[in-house]
Amino acid sequence: MLGLGVAPVAVAQLDGHRRWVDEPALPAGVVDLSLRNEPNLELLAELQPELILIGPPFEDARTCPERIAPVRSLALSGPDGEAYTNARRVARRLAGPLGREAAGEAPIAHVDARLAGRQRPPLYVAGFLDARHVHLFSARSFYQGVLEQVGLENAWNGRTNRWGFAQVGIERSAERPEATLLYLESLPPHASGPPARFGSTCYRSAPDARTACHRSGALAACPPPNSSLDSSKRT
Repeated sequence: MLGLGVAPVAVAQLDGHRRWVDEPALPAGVVDLSLRNEPNLELLAELQPELILIGPPFEDARTCPERIAPVRSLALSGPDGEAYTNARRVARRLAGPLGREAAGEAPIAHVDARLAGRQRPPLYVAGFLDARHVHLFSARSFYQGVLEQVGLENAWNGRTNRWGFAQVGIERSAERPEATLLYLESLPPHASGPPARFGSTCYRSAPDARTACHRSGALAACPPPNSSLDSSKRT
């Protein structure tokens, strides 16, 4: 919605957006509806929205919000397609109901232009769970679509779950020593900094570390995925 130039009246878990998405920022007047799985429906009814957007995990609970306004379910992650392609599809599906038909293709074209023609080494895309375990993103993930759009190789080709990641030991990221490891912010609260032990040749951990030895590769920080076109530009 923000990418199409439309601000929501309210969102669930506003703090979660600020922590995991942040950019583009929500306007100051957006109302917090509390938890996603237990939104404040009384408050939502008072706001008289024209449209309510949900994700597939909340399909079973759509009956109550449908009494307030039309409900549209939009899938970004799941078994059907990968998240980047789905984000493009969602942008097009939202353009009409939001009255932004003329501007609907603009964010997609802008992202395509930003991503075109960039050459980089193969990448692992990882989210740290702790000093020894990571989520490695690949098929069906948001990042896979971005890598393919840019023409980059994903160094991880193992199996992934419906959200497009596999939970593995950090040592698996050393299987392609020439690859760069792109780690997602924010780090776990108990982590003092991005772990950088990839094989036996290098180890460094510091709060402000943004580069580290990955045998012949490197370590770099990246914003976390939120399956939106805007986050693909930051990637």
